[in-house]
Amino acid sequence: MKDNHSIPIQYIKKIGPKRAEVFLSEGIHSSWDLINYFPRNYVDKSSSDSINAIIVEAMGDINVNEDSFFDNYFKRNIFIVTGTITHKDLLQSGKRKKYLKLKIQDKFGASAEILFFNFAESYNKSYQIGDYVSVAGKAELSRGMRLSFTHPEVNVIEPYSQQNEEKLIIPIYPSPESFKKAGIYNKLIIEIIEGIIDAETSKISETLPQYIIEKYKFPALKDVYNYLHRPNNHNEIDSAKRRMKFEEILYFELFLALKQSGFKQSEPGITIPQKSSLARKVFQSLKYNLTQDQIKVINEISRDMASGKPMNRLLQGDVGSGKTIVATLCMLPLIEAGYQVAIMAPTAILAEQHYNNIRELLADFGIEITLLTGGAMSKKKKERINAINYGNSQIVVGTHSLFEDYITFNNLGLLVIDEQHRFGVEQKAKTINAAKQSNAQKLMPHVLVMSATPIPRTLALTVYGDLDVSMINEKPANRLPIKTKVLFESQLGEAYHFIREEVSEGSQVYIVFPLVEKSDKLAELKSAIEYYDLLKDSEFANIKCGLLHGQMNDKEKEMTMQDFKNKKFDILISTTVIEVGIDVPNATVMMIQDAQKFGLSQLHQLRGRVGRGDKQSFCILATKDNFQFEYRQNNKDDFEKKARILRLKTMERTCDGFEIAEVDLKLRGPGDMLGTKQSGLPEFKFLDLVKDSAVISTAKVEAFRIIAEDPTLSKAENALLRENIRKMFKESAKYFNIA
Repeated sequence: MKDNHSIPIQYIKKIGPKRAEVFLSEGIHSSWDLINYFPRNYVDKSSSDSINAIIVEAMGDINVNEDSFFDNYFKRNIFIVTGTITHKDLLQSGKRKKYLKLKIQDKFGASAEILFFNFAESYNKSYQIGDYVSVAGKAELSRGMRLSFTHPEVNVIEPYSQQNEEKLIIPIYPSPESFKKAGIYNKLIIEIIEGIIDAETSKISETLPQYIIEKYKFPALKDVYNYLHRPNNHNEIDSAKRRMKFEEILYFELFLALKQSGFKQSEPGITIPQKSSLARKVFQSLKYNLTQDQIKVINEISRDMASGKPMNRLLQGDVGSGKTIVATLCMLPLIEAGYQVAIMAPTAILAEQHYNNIRELLADFGIEITLLTGGAMSKKKKERINAINYGNSQIVVGTHSLFEDYITFNNLGLLVIDEQHRFGVEQKAKTINAAKQSNAQKLMPHVLVMSATPIPRTLALTVYGDLDVSMINEKPANRLPIKTKVLFESQLGEAYHFIREEVSEGSQVYIVFPLVEKSDKLAELKSAIEYYDLLKDSEFANIKCGLLHGQMNDKEKEMTMQDFKNKKFDILISTTVIEVGIDVPNATVMMIQDAQKFGLSQLHQLRGRVGRGDKQSFCILATKDNFQFEYRQNNKDDFEKKARILRLKTMERTCDGFEIAEVDLKLRGPGDMLGTKQSGLPEFKFLDLVKDSAVISTAKVEAFRIIAEDPTLSKAENALLRENIRKMFKESAKYFNIA
């Protein structure tokens, strides 16, 4: 993309040693880094919001109904105006506190106030009367119909006396606090970049093949940099962003396509007959009927394993949809053919659940199953390792322990990975390689990835882009939808009465708290230990209660869950450690205390602990009394408070995990939802995984077409793609034929 002759930051005109230190602290080391410090917004002097127009819009936006919640909140909660500072007052508030009040006037002569209650003296030095500024933030309307902004983002575009009326579109650069303290304002960044951009862009070489640029009518990369830093119109900005978004996701999709191609085409897989007498016997022993979705998925997996190519498939299904029985039935043809099977889970509790479920299902069929979790090397653990390595164990269930070098397996033919996004890319690749080395023919194993975390389509296109996808949408026929209700603290008595009634009818109950112990820092939240002592002696004095939390060791946790399943107590008071745990079909009530503190996916996972049997189940979301007004009125003032309310309302409205995942994605974004590091997702500068699904789909189709036609990127027209893939994914390139 560039040569190695970029200028060190301290030698760039208008920077100098002191400012250079600030730029270095923000990761900007050179002139090349500077022209990759892209604007995050643009102010168009000709079309910025007029103050009077905002007043009219704010008046019509006071009453927001529930149906238009997203439209109003996500699309129009930030206003941008431009104008000149006409007044500036540093005022006293109380004995010591000061606040700053600015008044700006737009080009139509209308005025608005800007208020700074924190760091008022610092802001007072930053802005001068006559400065031409852009203001971005939430607007408020006073009773006197005066528009005001409190602590908005204010950028000095240029002093009023030097306004360049011909330059209508002004780039607005990210402005961290360190920049403001050092006097590095937007105008200065524009001047610095203007001084270096011609020299820097002259060094740029293309990063996309010419046929792709022509096919999608993209601007050249040199033009992209100019369009982003000094645009003449919005078409230039849009075309530059379109190319950058496409390029970011194209290389990631190429990486996924190479993974899939290398997995499926470069090496043969283990061929397993579709018919299995062992699988048929286990199937006929089931005490329930499989759903049509489960049967469909079993057939898809069977066809994959009979194809002669290694399977690489995702099995996605909501909590309680029956993924484990599907995976178990698909293991049996391999075991009958003499192969070993391994299932990896991200936590010891989940591994133990799989182990117990599979062992119970196969108890009458003489299949050896070994559980391997973390902990010190003991005599018993050594025996289990030997059973795995010498092939005495036909099914291996474990956690990250299965990644260790002392685990070599023996003729491993199928690797089942539960919740792949909690494992690293390299860990998975290492285990696949160990499986390949464990069989005499050095054949690639089949891989089945399972996920109970519903992922919206947009993310599935990226995170699981290298996998074939099977979906289980149906719940087992005897499963009733869980009834969910939000209750406030003042209504807890009703909830406790309901719980006592359920227990009297033979059902069991979970009560989940956000903390293990009482915390001074989080004094407003309830803790499991505190309320265990309180509830067992008051509300549930005549009911057997148990306690479970994360500070207990694995053996204590396992014993407590087993005791609960065996009905040694009726109410389990716990922390979120039961998010994944042993299935208890008799549990019909999940009560979550301080539910406003939990994320949507976590609330959904916790709710999934009940509804495992044929009884009607219930989920009670208990929250603070002071949320009642906001819950009913959709108060718009505070994002986090609003997000909490939306999470609770979503849970109350639907049990559909995929619908919940879509809302969660909008609230948290993909990074927080999946974790960039665990999911293998790169950090995108331009691409929005929520909004840019069309770009993702187009890039995915293009990437998989390229690799289908040129699996090793050896054609001349793809030389640039090959070179860049090797640079971007050098740690993983060794697994492909392009290193």
